[in-house]
Amino acid sequence: MIFGLDGVEIGLIIVFLCLFGAILSGFPVAFAIGGAAVISFAIIAGLDESGLLIHQAIDTGSQAYRDLVNSGTNPNSITIFRNPDLPRVGYPVFPQGWETALDRNISFIVNRMNERVLAGQSIETLLAVLMFVMMGITLERSKIAEDLLTTMARVFGPMPGGLAVSVVVVGAFLAASTGIVGATVVTMGLLSLPTMLRNNYSPELATGVIAASGTLGQIIPPSIVIVLLGTLAGDLYATAQEARATAAGCTDALTYLGKPAVVSVGTLFQAAMLPGILLAMLYGLYALGYAFLNPSKAPPVMSEPGTGPVIMRQDALAWFVGAPVILFGALFLAAQVNLVGSQDVSVNSHTETLRSASLRTNVGPECQASMIELHGQEAWDRAVAEQEQINATGGGSTVVDLNEEEVIEARLANIADAPPIGPGIATLFIIGALVLATGRGVMALADPRPLIVGAFGLVLLLLVDVLFITPVTLAGATVMIMAIPAIIALIGIVAAAKRMAQNDLLRVVFPPLVLIVAVLGSILGGITNPTPAAALGAAGAIMLAAYRRLKDEDKSGKIIINSTFAIAIMILLGANFDLRINQEVVTFETWVAYIVALAAYLYAFFGLLFALWTLLRTSVLGPVVRETAKVTSMVFTILIGSQLLNLVVISFGGEEYIQDFLMSFDNEFKVFLIVMLVLFVLGFVLDFLEIIYIVIPIVGPVIYGGSFDPKWVTIMIAVNLQTSFLTPPFGFALFYLRGVAPKEVTTTHIYRGIIPFVGIQVLGLMILWLFPGIVTIIPDMIPR
Repeated sequence: MIFGLDGVEIGLIIVFLCLFGAILSGFPVAFAIGGAAVISFAIIAGLDESGLLIHQAIDTGSQAYRDLVNSGTNPNSITIFRNPDLPRVGYPVFPQGWETALDRNISFIVNRMNERVLAGQSIETLLAVLMFVMMGITLERSKIAEDLLTTMARVFGPMPGGLAVSVVVVGAFLAASTGIVGATVVTMGLLSLPTMLRNNYSPELATGVIAASGTLGQIIPPSIVIVLLGTLAGDLYATAQEARATAAGCTDALTYLGKPAVVSVGTLFQAAMLPGILLAMLYGLYALGYAFLNPSKAPPVMSEPGTGPVIMRQDALAWFVGAPVILFGALFLAAQVNLVGSQDVSVNSHTETLRSASLRTNVGPECQASMIELHGQEAWDRAVAEQEQINATGGGSTVVDLNEEEVIEARLANIADAPPIGPGIATLFIIGALVLATGRGVMALADPRPLIVGAFGLVLLLLVDVLFITPVTLAGATVMIMAIPAIIALIGIVAAAKRMAQNDLLRVVFPPLVLIVAVLGSILGGITNPTPAAALGAAGAIMLAAYRRLKDEDKSGKIIINSTFAIAIMILLGANFDLRINQEVVTFETWVAYIVALAAYLYAFFGLLFALWTLLRTSVLGPVVRETAKVTSMVFTILIGSQLLNLVVISFGGEEYIQDFLMSFDNEFKVFLIVMLVLFVLGFVLDFLEIIYIVIPIVGPVIYGGSFDPKWVTIMIAVNLQTSFLTPPFGFALFYLRGVAPKEVTTTHIYRGIIPFVGIQVLGLMILWLFPGIVTIIPDMIPR
């Protein structure tokens, strides 16, 4: 033994020193990790071959060990940390020799590359990383951040600390649209920092708020951190819960937990929304509090007024706040009294439903005792009663066979019970009404008659739907009946949109906001998974950037706008018509809808090609593709290198040693607190990618193998990793900001500036620790 340390402990120290030295060497991190793995394995193998690395394991052949097992102790729970008094025996850290470990590592890394990088199940989710990166870089190149910062400065600048608040707002907005920390920090550093310094803002506040706001993209969806963490969390949680169930004497996790042990990236996006908003609010409150205590270091700034019409406060409250509250309140009440809802009236003539109790009760005594301890005696008794009732009424499934008359009768009953307004019409009504209300609030003194016409059209749309449209009305007939009210409503909506375009804030915010709603709405609403949504976001960002370039050249952007309408037409037709033309009987209206949808698709595709040509012609597409390829290649190379480093740690028993240490603490909260502290400290010297791919797989089986909600665990880790961008000496946000800061801003200013925001992130973690419902409330409200 060297210095009285266990051989595995020395191996872990060697791995850490090699990794730390490789990162400091100046080589790209993506290659430094793989190099550290090779070097550390060679050193450990050499020391093991020399007989210098001896692992002191528990002697399983000793009488003391046998007595402990015979007393009823689970052998899997016996470790050198829980039972330090048991006799030890020395083994090499490579029990079968380093050659066998090397062969196993090489085979495993090849299989894992194929599974995780080339053709495995997780590759589809990892493709979302590429799409989100491209989306973010494209939007960053389209100068959206510049427009947002200028506009928000006009809105918040006149209040004390207003410029800092505007940076937080823009940072949150860019986080939801780009998610690229480097691009956000550099852009805000170039545009906002000189303005804040010219207006006598404290350099510490200015640099701190820019660096911190730029990191919001790591937690506010669509977040690359959450995508990468989600691919790991799903596997770790499922595997850890299976091991937990086995240890409890149950056959699988579903039996033990009463629910599947799964967690998806889409669910994590839902869980991350409120924590991201919470951090942004804490940043803004700190800026306002700083300005209140130090008014001379964060003074109000009067900027040039915008070119749009002036909005009075009473109009803003009435139309921007009051109208949406009334509309959504009315929609909620209508849904409660069955005026709005699903109009599906289909009836299955043959249905077979598997009935099951809330918990599986056909288990052994050991599993039963474990389930009662987990769920409580009341839940177990309820499940037993449910199973007895199921058995008494014919077993575990119910079969319903209806004849033709019964099917017709059931269908008529469904038609009679169906709500008069479908969700599609209700959604279109709400969207149209919000546009009209916003148009009225923007120009309250303008002629209201076009908007009144639009409101009359929307009301007429509802009346026609209630009086003339039934759940069994053909889609073609529905379109013909709805055409006139829709055209009347469209007159007012177009007029309102033109008024909205005259407002600086809406003109800047509305286009990327639509893209954010389309991408995040499809994910958070459970409509699709992150990869198709990311592809939609990348295509939308390309078209948005092209439209901005055409406007800069004083050219028409009608092709881009019409392509957007074409996409909307495709969505409406797909939602209301059966577009399958490969059936035996295809109706005339199906052919018409299919042809129109195909024409819309071809036009939208042409618009995308035109957008790509515009970006290529204006020298935007090339840098976007190169930067996307560089960032994505770095992520995947780090993935491969970190897998290799993990295999090195596993090969000499380091992973098992760390897990045994953590599991020696019987308190789950204490174990998780230790892990969070370790991650926080590692954030000072490692990037979030290295922590995700090197550290999380080692500690994951422990922290995901308990009773904590996996969504809460993952979001807590994500917020913790966000601090790695701010903590010196290797906080990347600090490097980005240092590179674009003026000469009068020193590194000391930047370091002092980020300290309060690191404290705010710790405060955010404490709030999430004390109130985990902040993380789980949205996923619980949205059924998947």
